[in-house]
Amino acid sequence: MAEVDVQNPLIGETTCGTLLHQLQKIWDEVGESDEERDKMLLQLEQDCLDVYKRKVDQAAKSRAHLLQTLADAKLELSTLLASLGEKTFLGIPEKTSGTIKEQLAAIAPALEQLWKQKEERIKEFLDVQTQIQKICGEIAGSNQQAGSPTVDESDLSLKKLDEFHDQLQELQKEKSDRLHKVLEFVSTVHDLCAVLGIDFYSTVTEVHPSLNDATGVQSKSISNGTLARLAKTVLALKEDKKQRLKKLQELATQLIDLWNLMDTSEEERSLFDHVTCNISASVDEVTVPGALALDLIEQAEVEAERLDKLKASRMKEIALKRQGELEEIFVRAHIEIDTQAAREKILALIDSGNVEPSELLVDMDNQIIKAKEEAISRKDILDKVEKWMSACEEESWLDDYNRDDNRYNASRGAHLNLKRAEKARILVNKIPALVDSLVAKTRAWEEEHGVTFAYDGVPLLAMLDEYALLRHDREEEKRRMRDQKKFHEQLNTEQEAIFGSRPSPARPLSSAKKVVGPRVNGGAANGTPNRRLSLNQNGGRSGKRDSGARPIAPLNYVAISKEDAASHVSGTEPSPNTP
Repeated sequence: MAEVDVQNPLIGETTCGTLLHQLQKIWDEVGESDEERDKMLLQLEQDCLDVYKRKVDQAAKSRAHLLQTLADAKLELSTLLASLGEKTFLGIPEKTSGTIKEQLAAIAPALEQLWKQKEERIKEFLDVQTQIQKICGEIAGSNQQAGSPTVDESDLSLKKLDEFHDQLQELQKEKSDRLHKVLEFVSTVHDLCAVLGIDFYSTVTEVHPSLNDATGVQSKSISNGTLARLAKTVLALKEDKKQRLKKLQELATQLIDLWNLMDTSEEERSLFDHVTCNISASVDEVTVPGALALDLIEQAEVEAERLDKLKASRMKEIALKRQGELEEIFVRAHIEIDTQAAREKILALIDSGNVEPSELLVDMDNQIIKAKEEAISRKDILDKVEKWMSACEEESWLDDYNRDDNRYNASRGAHLNLKRAEKARILVNKIPALVDSLVAKTRAWEEEHGVTFAYDGVPLLAMLDEYALLRHDREEEKRRMRDQKKFHEQLNTEQEAIFGSRPSPARPLSSAKKVVGPRVNGGAANGTPNRRLSLNQNGGRSGKRDSGARPIAPLNYVAISKEDAASHVSGTEPSPNTP
C-alpha cells in the first residue's frame, strides 16, 4: 500500500500518513509478514468505513430532523395564520429555495411575530370575554365569582373578536338600560316613601343591599330578581298611597261637612289645611313629603271623631239649619208647607232618641235633594208665572197711565213714562198667548206628576181661570162703557142742536178700578206677602186714586164735541182750538 500522507513539518500535526509510516517502521522492526500487514491494513480500512458510515447516518438524521423542524415550522405558520384569520403575512418569504437551515432562518422571525400577535389577540379575547361574563353574571344576579373564561385559540380572528365586541356592546346597553330602570325605580320609591312618611333606606335595602345611596351607581344590582322586587315594591307603595289618599279625602270631606254644619271658624279650619288641600287631588298630584303620613291621617281621624261627638250634642241646631235650607228651597219654588209642624216633628224625633242623628240628617239631605229636583221641574212654569205677573203689573200701570190727564205735560220723567207705556202695550198684547202657554205647561206638568200645581198654596190653573174670567168681565165692561159713551155723545149732540151749548163731559157710570188678576195669598210658612195683580191698578201699590164710582153729569151740562170725546176715550189731549 503506497504511502498516502506524510507529516507536515510546518503544521506538526499527526495525520493518517504519518501514523501509517510509523506503523510500517514498527512492522519492519518486528518483521511482520506481508500477509499480516495486509490483514491489518484491511481491518484499518473497515474501521474507517464504519466511522464514515456512522457520520453519514448522523448527518442524515440531522437533515431529517431539520426537515421535520422546517415542516413543523411551516405547519405552525399556517396554523397561526388560520387561527388569527390571516391569509398571508408580510414576514413570510415568498421563495422557499436555499438550504434547510436558510429556510428555517427565513421562517423563524415570522413565527416569532405571529406568536406575539397570537398572545396579544388572546389577551384581547380574554378581556372581552371577561367583561361579557361579568355583565351576564350581574344580569343573572349571580353572587359567586366565576373563573377566567376559556379562550378558543383555534379561532382568534378579528371577525370573531368583533362578534364578541358586538355582544359586549349589546350587554353594556342592556346593563345601562337596566341600571337606568333601577335608578328610576329607586327614585320612585324615594318619592313614594317621602309622601307616605316611610323610611326610604330600610325599604330599598330590603329589596337589595346594593341599592343604598352609599353604594356606587355601577355597583347596584341590575338582576331580573332585583327589578322584579323593585317593581313589586313600587306597586305596593302606590297602592298604599292610593288607599291613604282615599282615606284622607274621605276624612277631609267629613271634616268639611262637619265644619259647615257647625259653622267652624276659618282659623280652626286652617289647622287642617294640609288635609283638606288634597280633597280633590289625584294620586299623581300628591307629591308633598309627609302629605300621606300615618300620623297625619290619625290626626285627621281624631279630629273627625271629636267633631262627630260635638255634632251629636248640637243635633237640634244642625237639623233646624237643614230644615231652614229645605224651607228656603220651597219658598223659592213657591211651595207651601207647614214649617212649624215640621220643626216640631224634628225636635220631637231628636228628643225621643228613636232615630239616629246621622239617619235623620241623611233623611233630611234626601228631602233637600227631592225638593231641589221638584224646584227644577217647576222652574219653567214659575218663570212664565213671573212673566205673567210682571205683565199684569205693567197692564195695571198702563191703565193708570192712560187715566192720567196730565201724562203729556212737559213734566220731569214724562218721556220715560211714554217709553214705558210703549213697551207695556207690547207686553200686554202678549198676555193671552202667555196665559195659554202657561195653562198648557201646567196641565202637562200635572199629568206627568199626578198632583195639582200650586203656587203658594193656590192651584195655578184656578188662578189662571179666575184671571180669564176677570179679564172677560173687564172686556164686557169696556164694551158697555163704549156703548154708554156713544149714547152720551148722541145725547150731547141733540142738546147742542137744541140749546146751542155743550154740557160738561159726562163721566161713565162705573169708573171704579176693578181688580182683574190673581190673588196670591202667601202663607205664613213661606213668608210671602199678599200679592194682588190687577188689570186696572199696579198690583195694589197705588191706593191714592179714588176707586169709588162717580155720578153721571146732569143733562143740562154743556155737551162736548165728538172729537173731544174721542180724544178723552183714547187717552189723548183735546185740541187747543176746542172751546
